[in-house]
Amino acid sequence: SMQIMTYLDGVVKVEETELKPRVGFLYPVLTHNISVFINATRERDSGQYMCTVNVVDDTTILGKNVGVINLTVLVPPATPTCRLHGSPTVGANVTLSCTSEKGKPLPTYQWQRMPPNLEVFFPPAQGKV
Repeated sequence: SMQIMTYLDGVVKVEETELKPRVGFLYPVLTHNISVFINATRERDSGQYMCTVNVVDDTTILGKNVGVINLTVLVPPATPTCRLHGSPTVGANVTLSCTSEKGKPLPTYQWQRMPPNLEVFFPPAQGKV
């Protein structure tokens, strides 16, 4: 675990982490609402955050003064990359592949067959023209 912020003797200290420019207390600390904001969340901000409240020289039973929140930053799926492998001729085997580089939770995939494009077919003509 790493320390992100502290409030001690009236002084707010933000530790040197990658969160430093994006994190802070939402309200003045003396209001007793010690909510923290994280701006411009990133996937790696996901994790367990722990808030510990202590009073100087307090004899509170350890663990009673700790609050825990799990944060999962969701990531929309990236546009899939799709490819056709093999020879699309009668009797051959083909593989249709589709991958999406990003997505949290893991994206689910669904394949659908669309109606084929109607290609205009002219039968071989007979006669002079």
